[in-house]
Amino acid sequence: MPEHFPRPVRLPPVSFDRVIGAHDPAEETRIAHATASGLLARVRADDSGVSAERLIAFTAEHGIDEIAELWSKAPARSLPGALWELYLLQLAIHTDAATAAFLYERGRAELATADAAIAGAPAPASPEELVALIDTILRGVFRGDFAVALERAAAFCRVQASGATHAADDYELTEPNRASDLTARALRLSTYAEDLAQSAALWRRGALV
Repeated sequence: MPEHFPRPVRLPPVSFDRVIGAHDPAEETRIAHATASGLLARVRADDSGVSAERLIAFTAEHGIDEIAELWSKAPARSLPGALWELYLLQLAIHTDAATAAFLYERGRAELATADAAIAGAPAPASPEELVALIDTILRGVFRGDFAVALERAAAFCRVQASGATHAADDYELTEPNRASDLTARALRLSTYAEDLAQSAALWRRGALV
């Protein structure tokens, strides 16, 4: 999963130019929460689904710009924090779907849980099918049950984390650097899984802000 991301073009149709550049941490936090809730409300209010499809397609191609930087500074178990982690997942899968598919299949084979079924990918899942899966989960964020979408994303992360952990064991003796990278990736994915699951619980209580 990439650690650094390019700075793509700004996110239309909403412009946040006026708010970028605030250096006060409290103000940045307020803006992060306000923009996340505003974007979510705007897209979910479009019953046609056109706004959701445009947003998913845009972020798949370009990522997100300064607004994502604001979200990245928010607590992980918050609305902007959850959206940030979801977009990191989308970016990672679209960037290297082959590796994502390899880790997912390895995790699916190793895990004795229902996580693969909850995530909803076919078995085995091709790189193209995993790309479709993460986009489907994002559609659920903007058009369906938000908590269910977060839970599916959390399950997806747990499957991939398992795959990364077992793959790291495979490479420990022959390619220690690769094993180290996979171990770090597994830890990151496990953290995302915990954050997203907790965010789903908060959303169901009306406490995810």
